[in-house]
Amino acid sequence: MIRLAYWLIGSLLVTAAIAWLIGLPGTLTIEFLDFRMQPRLGVAAFLAVAAVVLIILIWGILKRIIAAPYYIARHARERRKDAGYMALSDGFIALSAGDANRARQLAREARGNLPRNAAAQLLEARADLVLGDMHSAREHYRALITNRKTALAALSGLYDQARQQGRLDAALTFAQKAIDISPQAPWAREAVFDDLTRNGRWDDAYRMIADEQAVSREEKMRKRRRQAVVETARAQLAEGRDSHAALEHALAALKLQPDFVPAALIAARIYSNRGEARRAMSLLRRVWRATSHPDVATLFANSVPGVSALDRLKRVTELIDSPPPNKASALVLARASIDAFDWVAARQALAGYSSANPSQAVCLLMAEIEDGQSGDKGKARDWLNRAVRAPRDPVWTADGITAEEWEPLSPVTGKLDAFEWRVPTSAVATRTGATPALPQSAPSEPAPAPAEPERPQGGPLALPET
Repeated sequence: MIRLAYWLIGSLLVTAAIAWLIGLPGTLTIEFLDFRMQPRLGVAAFLAVAAVVLIILIWGILKRIIAAPYYIARHARERRKDAGYMALSDGFIALSAGDANRARQLAREARGNLPRNAAAQLLEARADLVLGDMHSAREHYRALITNRKTALAALSGLYDQARQQGRLDAALTFAQKAIDISPQAPWAREAVFDDLTRNGRWDDAYRMIADEQAVSREEKMRKRRRQAVVETARAQLAEGRDSHAALEHALAALKLQPDFVPAALIAARIYSNRGEARRAMSLLRRVWRATSHPDVATLFANSVPGVSALDRLKRVTELIDSPPPNKASALVLARASIDAFDWVAARQALAGYSSANPSQAVCLLMAEIEDGQSGDKGKARDWLNRAVRAPRDPVWTADGITAEEWEPLSPVTGKLDAFEWRVPTSAVATRTGATPALPQSAPSEPAPAPAEPERPQGGPLALPET
């Protein structure tokens, strides 16, 4: 309604203006050759305006007629461009769906319609790579390297191709070139970093992690974790030859990850070997409260070299409450009690875990208790038979491999920080040291308490000699 009112008012104003213009008094004399005209002034003005409008209309029509070939060509180009983008889009969808042949056909169609679009050539190279046409894929990628916009994508494709062909040195070279172009390229950094860790170049690996950009909270946590693992690997490598450097690396790892058990064990062993048992015990007590890891408690009991089994049991009871709050605590307390021939304390420690579905470690310890306390070989054998079918206990596990000691890399894939302390689902192999991680089967006769401390159960807890 308001628009109609505005239109009526505007029409009235225009009509009034035209009437006023035509009604202007006076005449205009126009002489051209032998012709002479004397229209009224308003009519002359109206005719002049009409002539200008007519000239503009005629010029617009002529301009469109003259430019018609250009508009037709531009329309054809737009149609080809739209067809090219459609083929390019459908090609990427086909490649993601696993139809590499159709993806390559669409890529070639897109290249015909979009000759300057490098994405079409990149799509064709990816399709060739999937189809196994390595020669064509390599040629496409090498052509794309010359373009600064597509160089990184081309190097990524060459890297994938080299890995598929087993040319690991060439793949590493492409990754290093990609880092030169884009230092923060994730796939290239991971490739170079994995090569550094597999070759034990921990110093270079640590510097590479330190240069990583971490923005989100998850990225910062991942960076700190990787730094802690690399620092622990450096400490593990230096522990036998330079205890001072190993301690520095282990403490640096604990600053990054305060409850990282492998770093805590290394630092505590070095403190114990230096005669700084208080520091070792303080560190292990803090990590034990955070993790309840049995290796920590066992090393806590052995933090003073040369003490008797009774002293070790006393130290364990200072750390672990009675009754034990969890199975890991119960196993450590029972092991220390058996070593001290305190059979009653050992049996009490396992009382809450030996009745309902006991684990292998519980069964083996109960076999030792039955044989050592009462000499009942039948009960001991019964517990040993139950251990064969019993659930497994947590152990350092990575890619189906179990190990007594934590290792920074998976022995199967070479992946960093692959070992986890958990119950293995299916172990295909075991990396063992001098002694097995689980308690030994019950001996026929209990041996007297040794004057010197024995190597504790589980290889990773033995103190290194200095």
